Amino acid sequence: MSTVMIYVTAGSRAEAAMIGRTIVEERLAACANVVPEIASFYWWEGTVQEDSEASLILKTRRELTENVISRVKELHNYDCPCVVSFPIADGNKEFLNWVIKETS
Repeated sequence: MSTVMIYVTAGSRAEAAMIGRTIVEERLAACANVVPEIASFYWWEGTVQEDSEASLILKTRRELTENVISRVKELHNYDCPCVVSFPIADGNKEFLNWVIKETS
């Protein structure tokens, strides 16, 4: 089994925390980290936007990626939330085994 990190941006720390806690409680991820404030610049509806957002990093099994993406979209208040997955190529084997063990 392989593991992934899923990166999400949210409109606030509270929203990122709610999404992260829900995903972990539902065993879709073993761990969620919230970075409380990031500066974001992006195109939206024809103009460049600048906002303060929070980011969320989830660690899970690759097989759960689509379920996590779907659930984040249900919980998120954005029309088009950033939810992207990155494979974990290598790392602390005990940690990666823990991620697999803690996800259903």
